[in-house]
Order: sequence, then structure tokens, then C-alpha cells
Amino acid sequence: MSKLEELLAAWLPRQRWFSGKGVPIHDLRVTGRHTLVPARGDGPGLDIVVVEAEQRGRRSRYQMLLGSRSPRSLPGELAAETIGVCRVGGGRPRAVYDASHDGELTAALLERFAAPTGPGDTSGVRFRTLPGAPIRVGSHGRVLTGEQSNTSLVFGEDYVLKTFRRLWPGRNPDLELTMALTGSPCVARTCGWIEADLPGYQEPTTLAMLQSYVPQATDGWVLATRSVRALMDGARTDGEDAFTAEAERLGRTTAEVHGSLARALPTDVLSPNAAAELAEAMVERLAMASEEVPELAEYAPRVMAAYTEFAQLGEPLPIQRIHGDYHLGQVIRTASEWVLLDFEGEPTVPVRERQRLTSPLRDVAGMLRSFDYAAGYLLVRHPDDPGLEWAARSWARNNRAAFCAGYADTGGLDPDQYLTTLRAFEFDKAVYEVLYEARNRPDWLRVPLDSIAAAVSTATAAAAPPVPG
Repeated sequence: MSKLEELLAAWLPRQRWFSGKGVPIHDLRVTGRHTLVPARGDGPGLDIVVVEAEQRGRRSRYQMLLGSRSPRSLPGELAAETIGVCRVGGGRPRAVYDASHDGELTAALLERFAAPTGPGDTSGVRFRTLPGAPIRVGSHGRVLTGEQSNTSLVFGEDYVLKTFRRLWPGRNPDLELTMALTGSPCVARTCGWIEADLPGYQEPTTLAMLQSYVPQATDGWVLATRSVRALMDGARTDGEDAFTAEAERLGRTTAEVHGSLARALPTDVLSPNAAAELAEAMVERLAMASEEVPELAEYAPRVMAAYTEFAQLGEPLPIQRIHGDYHLGQVIRTASEWVLLDFEGEPTVPVRERQRLTSPLRDVAGMLRSFDYAAGYLLVRHPDDPGLEWAARSWARNNRAAFCAGYADTGGLDPDQYLTTLRAFEFDKAVYEVLYEARNRPDWLRVPLDSIAAAVSTATAAAAPPVPG
């Protein structure tokens, strides 16, 4: 490996967006370096660098905005973002760093959108904008904080640029679906994107997308957990609060977006054979999770029974394009409406798989799981307080019901009429969460485990024969 590759191999596993945590990198190669701002003298240079990391025989590609400066001219605020010092492009040794935090370079990045790629460009990447949508320049990017699988830069109150860290061939679903939803008030407007032809990929790869910024909006997870916290602090005792109306409104918005996607993109039905194959994939995930997390094993038989019921569906199930990774952190509340974000789906799954049609009830199940998470997350700090647990679980039940009612009333599939499908999707999502928490946030593991235990208990009670009187 070159010096730069050695530095990146040490730096990459420490990044929150790196999907291969806990597995050693056996090899790392720079497979693409696209210069956007040439380095001159002590001044800054900007490159889009694509690397391929090998872990246990599997190769994954990632991208980074790589800044470089003379070590003596590196601003103090960039010291914490420094990856190391090495020669870049055969010149003098320079400090290389994550340029997402460099205001001067992110401003230059935005300027490239104002002058879309022409025939004389030699960077190897293409900046695309939509006709009739001129880009306002003059602001620099500010990195959005929070747990994300990508990196988003906010430019003033005009734009958000999302850089897709894990790369797959093909147009990213986030760009594809938001373009299909153009004109909808329920999504942020697409303004442009960056794409490139990468070695070994047969299709252009989406590197980043530029959307309009939605100002003065509040994250759905923040609103929900604030509501639960107020409930647990004694503001209310019956599980009812103002968020219930918001949950119903969110259900309506979700159904509207699903309806728009169904009109704009292909639809189909899930055949019984396809349902059986989908259930088989759920069973495999359950087996893997049970082996890795022994606490899950005691619930596996009842979860397996839910999958078996789903596999035996006798009627075709409507399928279409959906959000794919839907939860309270993917929605924001403005003064007038809910807005959906991040239609990317699961970043660790190839684009072609994320583009497959599936039931919109997957999104419904994801949001229902998120209501459970908002309640369970706050119970982690109070593990032995039955009163608080009752209040939090009541909050989750009420808001789950309100969301489903709003969804059905606005033309979405009525969850009450598809309980077998919804139950299977919820269990599958919870099993995924068990694996994620075990690998990344062990302190949160009891949140999905408690949800599975409660669901299993409810299902078992419902299936029990009546006690003779």
C-alpha cells in the first residue's frame, strides 16, 4: 500500500459511516482520484477519492472528500480532521484531511454545481443540475451532526449536499425516488447530483445529491422522545399527548407519498412463491441473529411461526417502490407538514436490491418499530420502574394506532387487514435491530429484545385456548 492508502486504512474504521466495523481491513487500494481543486503551493487542494477495502474476502467501495494543505498552513480547526501527512500526486508532503469540514473547499464544491460539467472537464466526475434551477453560491458547507451512514453538508438555508459514503453501481435510490416525487410538498426538492464512471462498474455511480434545505423543521425522533419524556416526567399519566395527532398526520403523509410513488413508478403484486422466498430470507436472518445474540433464541420459535404464517399467504400482496429505511429519524416536521428524507434505503445493500418492489407495509412496520424505540430508548435508564414502563408502552400503543389510522384513512393499505404481513415485517425489522445494537450499541440491546418479548407474549396469549369457566 502507498502511504496515503496506509493512512486511510487506519482512519476508515474509525468513521461512523464505515459499514465494516469490527472486521480487520486486509487490503485497501485507491481506485479513483478525481481532482476538483488543484493544490498549488501552500493552498488547499480538493479531491474525490474512491477506495476499495477488502475484509474477509469481501470488497467494498467508499468515497471521501480529501483535502490537502501544506502542514504549516493547516488551520487549527482542521487539526482534528487530519488523516496524516503524505505526498499527494507526487508533490511535496502535505497534510490530508476530511474536507467536509473545510469551509473554503466546500464553498468551491458548491460552485461546481453553478457551472455544470462541460466537455472540457477532466476531473472524471459530472456535476448535474435540473433545467431552470440556477444554483446560488457564496456559502460554505456545515456538517450535520448525528448518527448517519453518509455525510450531509448544509449550505446556509439554501441546500443540503448528501455525500454517499458507501458506493454501489447505479443511480442511488435517494436520487431516483426524490426525482420521481418532484413537486410533492412531502419531500425536499432535488437540485442536482454528482456522478462518475468507476472502474469495474457498468453503470454510472451516484456520488452525492443536492437538495433544497428545509429550514425551521424539527426531527421526528426529537419530537417523539420529547413527548415520551414529558409523559414519563409526570406531565400526563394515560399515554395520551399532543404527539398522537402528529402520528396520525404522519400516517396520512406516508400514505400520500406511497400513492405518489405508485403512480410514478412500476407496481406489481407479490406472488405466493415470492412471499415464501421472502419469508425464507427472514428465517435466515433470525438464525444468524439468534446465534450471535443468545438472548434472542428463546423467542425464535414464536417469531418463526409468524414467518411461517406469512409464507403461507394465499392472496397476492400489492408491491411497489417504497422508502426502504423508514423511521422517525427520517422525517421532519415543518410549521405546516411532515417532510420525508433519505430515500436511500439500507446503504449496505446493493442498489439493485434496494430497487426491488416490495410491500409498502415494510415502511409502515419500520415506523411502528420506531414508535416502540422512542418509548424503549428512554426506559433503558429506568429498567425497574413498572409505572414508567406502563406509561411509555401506552404512549407507543396510542401513537402506533394513530399512525395506522391516518395511513388507512388516506388510501394506504389498512394495516388491520394485513396483520400477518405486518407482524412478519415488524419481527424482521426487530431482528435486524438486535444485530445492529449488539454490534454497535450494546446498551440499547434490550430495546428491540423487549419489543420482541412483548410481541411474542401478546401473540401467545391471543393464540391460547379459552380457559373453561
